[in-house]
Amino acid sequence: MPTEVIPARNAVGLSFALNGLLFATLVSRIPLVREHLDLGNGELGLLLLAIAAGSVLTLPTTGALIQRSSAATVVRLGAAFDACGLVLAAIGAGVAELVPLAALGLFLHGIGIGIWDVAMNVEAAEVERRLDRTVMPRFHAGWSFGSIAGAAIGIPMAAADVPLLAHFGLVAAVALSLAVLTSRSFLPAEPEPGESAGRAASAWAEPRTLAIGAMVLAFALVEGTANDWLALALIDGYDARHWVGVAGFSLFVCAMTAGRLLGPVVLDRFGRVPVLRLTAVAAVAGIALVVLGQHPLLVALGILVWGLGASLGFPVGMSAAADDRARSAARVSVVSTIGYTAFLAGPPLLGVVGDHVGTLEALLVVAVLMVPAALSASAARTGPDGGQ
Repeated sequence: MPTEVIPARNAVGLSFALNGLLFATLVSRIPLVREHLDLGNGELGLLLLAIAAGSVLTLPTTGALIQRSSAATVVRLGAAFDACGLVLAAIGAGVAELVPLAALGLFLHGIGIGIWDVAMNVEAAEVERRLDRTVMPRFHAGWSFGSIAGAAIGIPMAAADVPLLAHFGLVAAVALSLAVLTSRSFLPAEPEPGESAGRAASAWAEPRTLAIGAMVLAFALVEGTANDWLALALIDGYDARHWVGVAGFSLFVCAMTAGRLLGPVVLDRFGRVPVLRLTAVAAVAGIALVVLGQHPLLVALGILVWGLGASLGFPVGMSAAADDRARSAARVSVVSTIGYTAFLAGPPLLGVVGDHVGTLEALLVVAVLMVPAALSASAARTGPDGGQ
């Protein structure tokens, strides 16, 4: 094993954690953002679309950007956009109380988390190939650990009414500094022989790659819905206090983390397709319990099952896209783009539904998407030619 793989593995894991930390920092204070800007659910959903817009506009070019420079360079660029956007959003919502300024900050935040996500997944796929064993879910568990930290920090911050700018500014400064420092340990950039822009573009026409992308899209939407709406759904649907809503989101992230830590063992024993189909069923059952359970224990159980169900779709999709070493960079970029578009764009659209049927009841909409996710899971099957 090359000596640089272990430091790169550790650096990639920390990069995932820092990305999750910044994302959960915003999520933990969404109720306060809504309050400061005096927004309804539909208006909040439109504001959150600024994140999606930033990512959707830049994600398609991220793969080519990585090829021209390196995953490490793109991670640093993404971290800078992410941190600066978060601080600007805090100024817009918490200080100026101006929706356009908050939207601009969220747009920059979206650019950052999008290109950062693709770059670290490309690097993670390369590390996994060199280690020659399943580790991708544990990298994504690193993202979950970062989310847990962000939510854990957010609970006392929300309970103590700490200003958004103080909260976001401190976390952003620490995360950006560490992201720049640790990315120096990434693997040296080594473009695959023959890899070209034409080959990268052709990945968008591959049926298997698009099927994996469709599966990841559904799982990403189920995960993203919890990130954006679970806390608000508990607050609006059950008249819970703000800190209880944040605690519910923290419970979801803990369950998702456990699924990603245990995932490699289960995947190696039973295979990708059965495990993905089982997690799709679990996600549906969990959402149903959260919405219909009524009793606190049933709702908490639903959150746990939902988190386990959402845990493996995205990381297994990244591994499946990287099965063929010669085409992994292009395919991981395509699948990341598809998945992250849903992760960002889908949940804000639920705000419109929430205004008509209620924030809690709107969660049932995403459960329906687990049907196509279960059907397209067969595309993730491992084969001698990358499953083709």
